[in-house]
Amino acid sequence: MRFNSFLRNTTILSAVVLPLSLMSAMPSAYAQTAPAASDLKKHDTTPGGQYVPQQDVLGEQKLELPGQKPGDPALTQAEFDRANKIYFERCAGCHGVLRKGATGKALTTDVTKANGYEYLRDFITYGSPAGMPNWGTSGQLSDEDVDLMARYLLNEPAQPPEFGMAQMRETWKLIVPVDQRPTKQMNSLNLDNLFSVTLRDTGEVALIDGDTKKIVTRIKTGYAVHISRISASGRYLFVIGRDAKVNMIDLWMEVPATVAEIKVGAEARSVETSKMKGWEDKYAIAGAYWPPQYVIMDGATLEPLKIKSTRGMTYDEQEYHPEPRVAAIVASHYKPEFIVNVKETGKILLVDYSDIRNLKTIEIEAERFLHDGGFDSTKRYFLTAANARGKVAVIDTKEGTLTALVETGGQTPHPGRGANLMHPEYGPVWVTSHLGDEVISLIGTDPEGHPDQAWKVVQTLEGMGGGSLFVKSHPQSGHLYVDAPLNPDAEISASIAVFKVSELSNEEPEYTVLPIGEWAAIDDGQPRVVQGEFNQAGDEIWFSVWNAKDKPSAIVIVDDKTLKLKEVIKDPDLITPTGKFNVFNTRNDVY
Repeated sequence: MRFNSFLRNTTILSAVVLPLSLMSAMPSAYAQTAPAASDLKKHDTTPGGQYVPQQDVLGEQKLELPGQKPGDPALTQAEFDRANKIYFERCAGCHGVLRKGATGKALTTDVTKANGYEYLRDFITYGSPAGMPNWGTSGQLSDEDVDLMARYLLNEPAQPPEFGMAQMRETWKLIVPVDQRPTKQMNSLNLDNLFSVTLRDTGEVALIDGDTKKIVTRIKTGYAVHISRISASGRYLFVIGRDAKVNMIDLWMEVPATVAEIKVGAEARSVETSKMKGWEDKYAIAGAYWPPQYVIMDGATLEPLKIKSTRGMTYDEQEYHPEPRVAAIVASHYKPEFIVNVKETGKILLVDYSDIRNLKTIEIEAERFLHDGGFDSTKRYFLTAANARGKVAVIDTKEGTLTALVETGGQTPHPGRGANLMHPEYGPVWVTSHLGDEVISLIGTDPEGHPDQAWKVVQTLEGMGGGSLFVKSHPQSGHLYVDAPLNPDAEISASIAVFKVSELSNEEPEYTVLPIGEWAAIDDGQPRVVQGEFNQAGDEIWFSVWNAKDKPSAIVIVDDKTLKLKEVIKDPDLITPTGKFNVFNTRNDVY
């Protein structure tokens, strides 16, 4: 899960003053008058609620310092290395590897030089109410680092190296060949009720038995696994780290373990496997943030077979973009196709894997800054958020066309996979919450039974506040759950809002607050509650209570019928849990 990539577009604020200790080290041309107290108040942050950034893997790469031009602030190689690490850890998720912008504004030198050093220094220090973190006043960056980053942004950006087939094959490891793997399940696990849980800061996933609530094993993976996906057969678990490392885990082994692995680039978010009848388990696909590309692999070994770049023209302005990152990938249930979101160009690719040597791709113009999404209840329509544009694109995977672009009515929709409900008045709907505000939008998804409501926002609900990342429901559940882990209020970020589906036709539906953080009984740190996931039966929902790496975390399990605490999983091995993926629900796109 990439939390620093979920910030909203920033806005321009008037410059504010830095501490005198830093100003004294600057030339007199950088000096300025102190701001009014009312201006400073805009940058107040709730104590304990400061945004905690997610580390980024590109910061570990050694890159060449680009040639400096006259007038550029001088950086030594050591300073450049330090600034590059900070940028990729804190900034690239929003502003892009090449600083072209996405969820955040562009930071190319034509923009940064027009604003100047003082503006950059103060904006980095104090942030903005629109989502830019206050890196300086929160203590995340020192005065020296703020100064360094302001100077760094006045220089040309560095470009990480490409990653082609030769480099990819060097990383490919077939640890257990197919003919040496079990021919039947060698453990007694109920695999359909197994959970793959990201242990974000340790570079692992924990497999947790959904029946016994015990950790089965921890498996070394790439850094900060973003998602887990299950092969159509249910045998293989695929996970991808933000460092673009893919692990293929055989769940049939006595103790499930990695049987193949590969790196598909320097940074990535998405992996999926073929699901169409007749093509089960044949292929896997992974998409990269850098380089901007996707790769189709053998579904049994992860051998890389074909790499396709996503660089090209934006759909609207028809201008070349050098960094169109691959966001969500899902597998069609109607055709042998992978559905690939290309974030910056606003294009959705339907990649036909029936003949990868003669690859055929349908390119659908949707909307820019595509991020995440999921299927409607019929699995025919793929709904995906163009979050920086406030829209949801609807793709008909049976016909291979764009069905609709829906204005969500909120700021920065972020659905995860979304939630499918049977609304008492509008029939089948799909739900997204928002990062930027409290709006929860319900979109009609039934063109046959409810044509007047199809592909429209039929209702908006008011949640606890902004900072939501995921909504969740289940066909067996009568509830809609909404998290808010990025809300600056500690009480809100540790709670879950729950709506009763049967009451959605009320004039003003109310929600119940579940104090998940309180139930976890963690007194140290400021844990954030994130990403509900149902068990196979749909009668209990699991929430991650995500704390700092050196502090206790937990998973809290809630009884869906009563909304009462059912169980708390605490274990020294449960370190920074975030995303959770139930094998049955993930394989069958149940959400």
